[in-house]
Amino acid sequence: MAIDPLELSKQLIRCRSVTPNDDGVMAVLTNALEPLGFKCEVITFTQEGTEPVKNLYARYGKSGKNFCFAGHVDVVPSGDEASWISPPFEPVVRDGMLYGRGAADMKCAVASFVAGAKSYIEKNVNDESFSISLLITGDEEAISINGTKKMLTYLSEKGEKFEAVVVGEPTNPDALGQMVKIGRRGSITFKIKILGKQGHVAYPHLADNPVKRLNAILYHLSTHKLDEGNRFFQPSNLEIVSFDVNNQVDNVIPQIAEARFNIRFNDEHSSATLISWVEGICQSLCEDGEAKYEITTHVSGGSFFTMPGILSGVVADAVLAVTGKNPELSTTGGTSDARFIRDYCPVVEFGLCNKTAHKVDECASVDEIYKLAEVYEKVIERFFQSVLHNNV
Repeated sequence: MAIDPLELSKQLIRCRSVTPNDDGVMAVLTNALEPLGFKCEVITFTQEGTEPVKNLYARYGKSGKNFCFAGHVDVVPSGDEASWISPPFEPVVRDGMLYGRGAADMKCAVASFVAGAKSYIEKNVNDESFSISLLITGDEEAISINGTKKMLTYLSEKGEKFEAVVVGEPTNPDALGQMVKIGRRGSITFKIKILGKQGHVAYPHLADNPVKRLNAILYHLSTHKLDEGNRFFQPSNLEIVSFDVNNQVDNVIPQIAEARFNIRFNDEHSSATLISWVEGICQSLCEDGEAKYEITTHVSGGSFFTMPGILSGVVADAVLAVTGKNPELSTTGGTSDARFIRDYCPVVEFGLCNKTAHKVDECASVDEIYKLAEVYEKVIERFFQSVLHNNV
C-alpha cells in the first residue's frame, strides 16, 4: 500500500483542527498508519478550565532503538475566510503549491514523514531491530499544556524511550534544505502593574505617579544589554508590547499603570535568573514613596540546545543528498514542542518552509512535500546505520 504524501496532506488539511478541536484529524492519521503496521494509541488529556485535547502515539516495531517524529496537527484560526483565494480547509493545488491552513505548519510534514517511514519499512520489512514512532499532538498552537509535555510523561511512565527525535516544524526561510534547527531560545512574558497614588496634576507632591515609575522601570530593562549572544545563539532580546493606563481625563494622576513585555533568551540565562533580575529593578525603583508593584510571568519554555553530533549530522547529510543544499544549523525562531522533548533525548527540527505559516493563503510546494518524504526516509536509514556503527 503506497502512501502519497500529497493526498494524505489534503486529507489532514480538510480537518478543521483549530486548537483544541480534533475534527477527525487523529482518525485520518490512525487510518493511514495502522495498515503500515503501526500500533496506534489516541490519548486525551484535559485539566480544569481547558477543553480536552487528543494526542496520538504510533509505534512500528517492539524492540531496538526507537526513532521518533514529533509534530502537531492542530492549526491556528484561519481568520477571515473571505480573504483567502480558496477556502482554507478545502485543499487545492495551484501553480505547484498546495494551499490550505496547516500546509506549511505542519500537516504536510506529518504526511511526508508517514510516507518516508512507509518507504523505509518496506525496504526493511524483515528487520526487527528497530522501531519508528510518531508523537503527534493537537495542542501545540495554543497553551500547550494538554499535549506533548503530558504525552512525554505518560509515555515515560509506560517505559517508552526515544533514541532521538526529529520535530517537523517548518524550519526553512525560502526553500527546502536551507536550515535545521538544533535549538531555540526560551520565552518569558512579564506583566508589571504599578500601584501608585492618585492625585491632582497640579499637586504632584500629594500623589505618586505610577506612569513615571513604570516608565523608569521599562527604560532600565530595555536599555540593558542582556548578552552578546554566542557561537550558536543570537543575543537575547526584550521587547515591550504594551503600556496601558486607561486614564480618560487630563487633570488626574492615575492610580495604576501596567505594561507587558517579552524576553527571548538564549542559553546564557534561565527564566529564574531573568525573573530575579526584573524583580530587582522593580524593587529598587519603587522603594521610595508609596507605590507598590506586582509582577506576573508566563514561561513558554526555556532555551534548549542539541550539540551538533550524530543526529544533526544525519539530518544534514540527508538534506544534502536530496536537495543538494548544506543546511545551516540554527537556533533562530520562536518556541516549539522541542523544548519539552530536549529533557528526554537529542532533538532537532526540520520541515518545510515557514514563510506562509499562520498567514492567509498558507501553502507548501508540492515538489518539496515529496522531497521532504525522501529526506525523512534517508534520515531514518542513516540514523539507524549511525547508531549501529557507533553502538549508541
